[in-house]
Amino acid sequence: MSPRPSRTLAAGLAAVSALAMAATPAHAAPNRAGSPATSADIAEQLRAIPGMTVISESATPPAGYRFFVLGYTQPVDHTKPAGQTFQQRFQLLHKATDRPMVLHTTGYGMPAGAFRSEPTRLVDGNQISVEQRYFTPSRPSPADWDHLNIWQAATDHHRLVRALDPLYPAKWISTGASKGGMTSVYHRRYYPGDVDGVVAYVAPNDRVNPADAAYDRFFATVGGDTPAARDCRARLDGVQAQALRQRATLVARYAADAEANGWTFAGTLGTVDRAFEMTVLDSVWAFWQYAGTSQCTGVPGPGATAEALYTWIDTYAGWSFYTDQGVTFYNPYYYQAATQLGWASLKFTHLRGLTRYPGLYSANTALPPQLRSHHNPLPMLDIDLWVRTRAAQMLFVYGENDPWGAEAFTPSRHDSHTYTAPGANHGANIAALTPADRDAATAALQRWAGVSPAGQARAAQVELPVTALDRAEPRNQRHRP
Repeated sequence: MSPRPSRTLAAGLAAVSALAMAATPAHAAPNRAGSPATSADIAEQLRAIPGMTVISESATPPAGYRFFVLGYTQPVDHTKPAGQTFQQRFQLLHKATDRPMVLHTTGYGMPAGAFRSEPTRLVDGNQISVEQRYFTPSRPSPADWDHLNIWQAATDHHRLVRALDPLYPAKWISTGASKGGMTSVYHRRYYPGDVDGVVAYVAPNDRVNPADAAYDRFFATVGGDTPAARDCRARLDGVQAQALRQRATLVARYAADAEANGWTFAGTLGTVDRAFEMTVLDSVWAFWQYAGTSQCTGVPGPGATAEALYTWIDTYAGWSFYTDQGVTFYNPYYYQAATQLGWASLKFTHLRGLTRYPGLYSANTALPPQLRSHHNPLPMLDIDLWVRTRAAQMLFVYGENDPWGAEAFTPSRHDSHTYTAPGANHGANIAALTPADRDAATAALQRWAGVSPAGQARAAQVELPVTALDRAEPRNQRHRP
């Protein structure tokens, strides 16, 4: 496990920001004064971009769009552009070159199919959805994991903006959910001239990694101060305690399921018992992240059978996730959490005497030994200070009952805003806000995108096939925002 960084001094924040700014390469804002240059087919124009590959075009695109899967050649290390490269995959939903472009940063792999993010619908625009570096297949071979950091990833997005901006000279908006929202914030910090506004959904901000009391306070109060909410929290705590007390029975069931399904543990968590404990610890976080108070009545109460506990935990946390087969895909996320992003460490005071593995609940636990690393506190301190003091045209949306919002971004007063959707979980969006907040958030987005609100009302109602939460976000649990 990596040593915990000290609880750094507020006085050092300005120095951190200055150092990071000094390390940021100079860049110019894209020139959007022009108009689409030619009448050539958009596929031909894409192929003409150096480093761009048209992998495929859908024969049955969503109505009103053309849908492409593309590849773009990126340096593994942007400080050495002539060195090793890799192909970064992304999608393009092309509507018209004179419409706004939405840069959707996934933070993870590329979505499986076409979808429109909420900002894309609200501005009736084009959209690219970009696979994060080091998620397969957007991974160099061999892969030097030292080059998986927030600046390198932001520079990937910067180069894509510069490559596509001549074809799409209208306004650009960046968006993403959860880790995708974090990614859009980091891109904005290093390259503020690339886009005209940012909409970041449910993006955590772990600015001082060891200072996690906010998460413990969240779990002590989530749902409110009603008898029903207090009972729900007590039952959730009870599920974890009962599962750990019935460890022998449940681990035997878990091992049998692993054998039947070909699940292994040696590459990451190490043993079935460690994976069992990690899943139990994750279960309450997963419940609030993806469910909420309406599911409280289904939480097993005192005296629940081992079968009831096993089934409930599988429903919300998933026994398959902390297997080698389940967690390996997310190695790039856990690596970034271990090295830069931080993670939420909870005290689990209600489980004292029942757990076996101190420090288990951390990002390094989910990584193979060769990728475990030390945490650098400086990048998140810099990002937080910049967002609070210098960022502009940024909109943050959180869910009231989402644990990832316990440590949220605080935007500056430079045309930036934050809104919380009442009762919402990790699926919070602009549509879930109160009517007044929804109207204000929509107006800000459309103003940044340079579109007329009246002209978008009908377009926003036209739905395309979408993935979970309309953001192409894979459903999973805690430690993977």
